[in-house]
Amino acid sequence: MITFDKALEISLNQSITFGTEVISFEEATGRVLAESITSDMDIPPFNKSAMDGYACRRQDLALPLEVIEVIRAGVPPRKSVLPGKCSQIMTGAIIPDGADTVIKVEECSIEGSDLHPVIKFMGEKTNPNICYQGEDLRNGDIVLEAGVLLDTRHVPILATVGKVFIKVYRLPSVGVLSTGTELVEPGEKPGVSQIRNTNAYQMIAQLAKIGIDCDYYGIATDDEDITRNMISEALANNDILILSGGVSMGEFDFVPAVLQSLDINVAFKQVAIQPGKPTLFGTGRNKFVFGLPGNPVSSFFILELLVKPFIYKCMGHDWKPPVLRLRSASRIERKKSNRLSWMPVRIDSEGMVHEIEYHGSAHIFSLGSAEGIIPVPIGKTIIEEGEFVDVRSI
Repeated sequence: MITFDKALEISLNQSITFGTEVISFEEATGRVLAESITSDMDIPPFNKSAMDGYACRRQDLALPLEVIEVIRAGVPPRKSVLPGKCSQIMTGAIIPDGADTVIKVEECSIEGSDLHPVIKFMGEKTNPNICYQGEDLRNGDIVLEAGVLLDTRHVPILATVGKVFIKVYRLPSVGVLSTGTELVEPGEKPGVSQIRNTNAYQMIAQLAKIGIDCDYYGIATDDEDITRNMISEALANNDILILSGGVSMGEFDFVPAVLQSLDINVAFKQVAIQPGKPTLFGTGRNKFVFGLPGNPVSSFFILELLVKPFIYKCMGHDWKPPVLRLRSASRIERKKSNRLSWMPVRIDSEGMVHEIEYHGSAHIFSLGSAEGIIPVPIGKTIIEEGEFVDVRSI
């Protein structure tokens, strides 16, 4: 049995990427850049007004200023601003030659006629109110580094620099397979000694959340030949296979032996984590296999803690989970401390962490109200009331 940190290290060190592809920037969300993105122009591309107002010379602020033109956004100025003159200007429009300040409309009084308006600045002082050419980006500046996990906030950045096609890492293909004669599909009524297959659909949903569209291969009954054939088919068609059940020490837990017969080298099959001790990882021929425990909370946690970082690494991204450091609302205890333990928790309106009633690795309903999970390190049995804990989002 190895520590969880060692299991994570082993699996991540074995990860590979599966090539690249070019996609539209409109499809960018959830993908990982395989190239750095640079700006193809200065941003802003010209000195522009930050507001509606009047473009003038700062040294003329105390003077009555004749309005010589109206400058709209998207239309270049026709006239230069000379002493005693100004141009009415709209937000985003080009600053005319000669002007170095834009004064706000609301800080001006308007005199003269409609044909020959004159304005006077009524304030005491003003900022330039100009967005200067290149103050955000210079032509050639890197705006997004290779390896960035793209989300919605990156789409307008790509649009701004005209990068409508981007190179990203290919998503790995992932197969999901459940094992166990006791399992039936969710739409069936379980018979005597049977239970519904929740793990497969739980894992498919977890991976869909990060953009992976899994192939589901069904349920392998407790027969070694059937298990081998189904695993062989799934491996032939996918880069990564995630199994549920069949990896423990029982008489009908065929998975480790079957994998070895298919040239998959098993790197580990027990991890010092609770829940999730019977966890397997193997690799061979550029294929990767995770064997997750059959109990649903165990499989949920292990996919979040071990499988998800691995898949992100195969997508070209060094993923770090979101973690909140908050105080425990009460004393939390556990009996044994020889494994790293993870517990489901909720967070109240004051940011305090509450333990959720949790009966063990089969208690899937405990996750229904969970907003995160917290670790309890090896050797630690008590979290005191008010003690800081790291809440990992799920």
